[in-house]
Amino acid sequence: MKMIETAPDWREIIKKNFDKFMEMSSNLDVLESINKCNKQYVYWDKFKYIWKLDSISPEIAWSILRANRNYRIRKTPLVDTKGNFFVYWLPDSLLKELHYLDQHASGEILVDHPDVPAREKNRFLVSSLMEEAIASSQLEGAVTTRKVAKEMLRFGKKPENHALQMCYNNYLTISHIKDSIDKPLSIDLLNAFQASMTQDTLEDPTTSGRFRTNKDDPIEVVNQYGETLHIPPPPEELPERMKLLCEYANENDSDEFTHPVVKAIVLHFWLAYVHPYVDGNGRTARALFYWYMLKNKYWLTEYLSISRIIKRAPSQYYKAFLYSENDEQDLTYFLSFHLRAIHLSIEELRKYLARKTSELKEATSSLIHYPGLNDRQSGLIYYALRELDVMYSIESHMNTSSITYETARKDLLLLEKKGLLEKFKKGKTFYYVPVKNLEKKLKLPKRNSK
Repeated sequence: MKMIETAPDWREIIKKNFDKFMEMSSNLDVLESINKCNKQYVYWDKFKYIWKLDSISPEIAWSILRANRNYRIRKTPLVDTKGNFFVYWLPDSLLKELHYLDQHASGEILVDHPDVPAREKNRFLVSSLMEEAIASSQLEGAVTTRKVAKEMLRFGKKPENHALQMCYNNYLTISHIKDSIDKPLSIDLLNAFQASMTQDTLEDPTTSGRFRTNKDDPIEVVNQYGETLHIPPPPEELPERMKLLCEYANENDSDEFTHPVVKAIVLHFWLAYVHPYVDGNGRTARALFYWYMLKNKYWLTEYLSISRIIKRAPSQYYKAFLYSENDEQDLTYFLSFHLRAIHLSIEELRKYLARKTSELKEATSSLIHYPGLNDRQSGLIYYALRELDVMYSIESHMNTSSITYETARKDLLLLEKKGLLEKFKKGKTFYYVPVKNLEKKLKLPKRNSK
């Protein structure tokens, strides 16, 4: 990603064009256009191209927009490397997104859904956690495919390389985040998140679970062209900055209300900005976001893979960081991006649920001649009908369905007994695959082999 363009100094523009600024600040056409720009919360590098009013230059229009934003900002207690406070405001578009999340992310969607069997809840949860762990690791440079990483997690295999170890660590960490939501945020808890994320992945294992020190190599965030995008605060400032982060996270008695989702996103941003660790900062920041969302009872967060949405547009994710840092510490850019990502993730989950419930109904219909199968077993067979090379093991079924080893073993043995799966041994592990005439047994059209 290239460096972002520096925006013109809007205060200087006002000084040099004060009369024009005052004239146009109350122009209804100008204000309407500025409101449209604030819906997407664009930065100068896009604003200058989309500004269409000939009556005013993009530079003067930018000064009006920035003055408009500056008038509405709220200050956080978090400061940048120069001591400037990070700020934000909530235009109507962001308030609308927050309202959407309040409506859709604080309920038990899988429990309330009339067509989702209760026993499927864990399967959905585990699948989402795997997707999040893999995508979050890939964002931080884990070079592996989703298929390979998910197969490792499903079958409980030992990570074979650095990338898979990252995915494995990420999965274990976010799987246990819920165990810590009753605790206040502390430096020890943050260090525990980072240590779990980076276990067996660092060149120097002693850097796991602790902040950077002056003995560590200096850190700069650079792009592919070697340009410096961000220089984090020096090590000697980290204890105080992270103490401030914890105080901000734990503060709930302030007279000024901060929406929990806003605070969760700000925590994500600021941990990544401070970059307190030698490695694992991005993964730890996203884990902190999940922790705070669950702590504030946004339970649907468990089932969302927000990193998968971010991974589709990583440049927008990193630009949101840079815009917030470089445009007078305005966190609204990052809030806007992150809220859209959460919204898209919820929509994907709802589509996934609709598809899965439809599949479960179809599976039940297909297996009408095989009474006594539970929802997990029906789901396994339906998946086998869709995937030509599917293979199960007791471990994969146990991990995917979040059930005990014995329950997983009984599920697969019954399917084998009914002639729907057949077993073979590879190494020390027994695997189960669909019988060759599965469609005929179920009286279905033959699968397309393309």
